[in-house]
Amino acid sequence: MNNVNFSPIPGGVCAAEGFTAHGIHSGLRKNTARLDLALIKADHVCSAAGVFTRNKVFAAPVGVTRRHLENGTAQAIICNSGNANACTPDGYATAETTCEALASALNIPADDVIVASTGVIGVSLPTEPIVNGIPALIDGLEHSESASDRAASAIMTTDTKKKEFAFSCEIGGRTVKIGGICKGSGMIHPNMGTMLCFITTDCAIAPAVLKTALLDAVKDTFNMVTVDGDTSTNDTVTVLASGDAGNAEITAASGNDYEIFAAVLGHLCKTLALAIAADGEGATKLLICKVTGAKNDEDARTLAKSVIASSLVKTAMYGADANWGRIICALGYTGCDIDTAKIDIAFRSAKGDLPVCKNGGSYPFDEDYAKEVLSENKIEILCDMNDGDCGAEAYGCDLTYEYVRINGDYRS
Repeated sequence: MNNVNFSPIPGGVCAAEGFTAHGIHSGLRKNTARLDLALIKADHVCSAAGVFTRNKVFAAPVGVTRRHLENGTAQAIICNSGNANACTPDGYATAETTCEALASALNIPADDVIVASTGVIGVSLPTEPIVNGIPALIDGLEHSESASDRAASAIMTTDTKKKEFAFSCEIGGRTVKIGGICKGSGMIHPNMGTMLCFITTDCAIAPAVLKTALLDAVKDTFNMVTVDGDTSTNDTVTVLASGDAGNAEITAASGNDYEIFAAVLGHLCKTLALAIAADGEGATKLLICKVTGAKNDEDARTLAKSVIASSLVKTAMYGADANWGRIICALGYTGCDIDTAKIDIAFRSAKGDLPVCKNGGSYPFDEDYAKEVLSENKIEILCDMNDGDCGAEAYGCDLTYEYVRINGDYRS
């Protein structure tokens, strides 16, 4: 729906009615100034859905949360940073102990707890700091913008910016709010860095319908982000819906109310996805590849993501080099059925548009102007396949010396 009206609002995961949050330093991180444990709690059990990494090597919290969400309900989310709780023999026991400890403290069932972790892979996650930190987490719960802020800080790893947004809309004559926090900077190539996203809404919506809306939103947003081509062991996107807005429950993935909800959820996910792409490890530029004129939606997504994932394209953008040959090369090796003689390529930034390829061949351009266009911190790569009516966008960033430095000593 192109005519959906919604507005940005403050509050992140605490914007929606019925949710509180908090973040603390539990001791998992050596730096006492870094928060490392977050809690998001609903006042009552919610409709819930999740989408997870497709990496066959997945972290224990992913396996536990998948199981807990099978019944379509949840009431609390706990997430630690500093350790991924992945690829260790005690991972599942640690994740389950975390859920049980929080459930006991909140007097809720353990399978209504969503658990997530992010950080170094292959190192056992100690339970003591988490279990001992739960009372402070609960004591500090608030329904406030600052509470969402603390939770957003606590899930960060190499992120340089907190990522939290919220929007309001009208559904069935009621004001509905949707908000979320996420983290992700490196190891980002979701197929559902570590990428984690937690969304809350006060919309009344059935669990199965909520799952459909989430899957559709993720397909065109988080799954179109690539920072470095590595699909994490921990990628997780979850959403809780409290129903406290008081709208008539959305029980089918059709109709006006559903279309409004899906549109705003999709916009929130796109906003969060762009924030992840712009904050890629060592990044200096946000890159958006817009493919138009493709034969079908699947091809459009594949083509756009191939360009954004190309290390050669990323490094060219870092160097402000209008090397369009790397782009058409990335389009060509996707396996999609394309006619290279029809392809047009251009760059766009705040400085203006720069056509560089017409009908699959070179289009004369001024190198000095190209340098100006590509020196901006947001660059769109426009690829018109001229072979259909479908399109897609993919989101990423440039590849810099700083990325190598960060990942050369990540564990330290």
